[in-house]
Amino acid sequence: MSQLMLTSASHQTFDMIDDSVVQRRPIGQPAMQPPARMVTGMIGKLSTATVRHRSVVLILGLLVAGMNAAAVGFAPSLGQVLFFPLVFLALTVLVLAIIGIGIRPAYFVVLPQMPAFATPAPAWKVFLALGFLGPASASIGALVRSTRAGIASTSDVVLGIPWLVLVALLFVEAWRGHGAQLSPHGIRQSWVLGSLTVPWEALPAAQVRPGADRPSRLRMDFAKPQMVRRRGVPWSRNALRTDNVDARFLAAAIRHYVCHPEHRAAIGSQAEYRRLLAELPDRDGGQDEGNHL
Repeated sequence: MSQLMLTSASHQTFDMIDDSVVQRRPIGQPAMQPPARMVTGMIGKLSTATVRHRSVVLILGLLVAGMNAAAVGFAPSLGQVLFFPLVFLALTVLVLAIIGIGIRPAYFVVLPQMPAFATPAPAWKVFLALGFLGPASASIGALVRSTRAGIASTSDVVLGIPWLVLVALLFVEAWRGHGAQLSPHGIRQSWVLGSLTVPWEALPAAQVRPGADRPSRLRMDFAKPQMVRRRGVPWSRNALRTDNVDARFLAAAIRHYVCHPEHRAAIGSQAEYRRLLAELPDRDGGQDEGNHL
């Protein structure tokens, strides 16, 4: 009898230990994610928010850069105070740019007002522009300070111009956002120096090189190359940039509309985008349909 009571007491003790020590996860509550996945998810959310509000982010960055240039040029003591915080911010956004440059999402942004399906705006361009604004503002401030002291030389100005032009190009590219666009009339890719327009009648054939892992360009061949239009200095004469979209996803979409001209007129609508996703092969990633960035 005493042995039975001892056994029962032992079971109760273990039950109490289990209830007090083991933290059971409630039904329906997601399991804890690995730290690497959590960090990746946080960076993804930050990138999405940055792209969605990139105009505000870039304007704020420009204001901070202007304040830093004024401080370096007219108040060197204040410029020294701002130096290390701005260096830290610049390095942080440059690291985010390096991480984000390897992301190749497989989805389009629906632009019904154009109408078009556009490749998503790359967050890494925004981060890169912000990262270069800091050093550029410091250079401008140093040039202003040298000019006020009467020790500025022509070489300082000449060497500073290419740097400012580079930062301006990065800023404009980040502000514009989208790269390639599919419209009812064809494919268009533009950047700050030019554009490439390929009508569907040119019958573009986009192919990803075998074995290529996340390629940054998608080469196209044209059955009717005389119909392809180029303005200014295009980024490429026969390739699309895929540093902001999955190249295989973009190639599959182009191939679909080349083979199915009856669906081209609906490009740019939510209904057509849903139909396109249902027709294309499985995607490696993506976001909600009709995501507007």
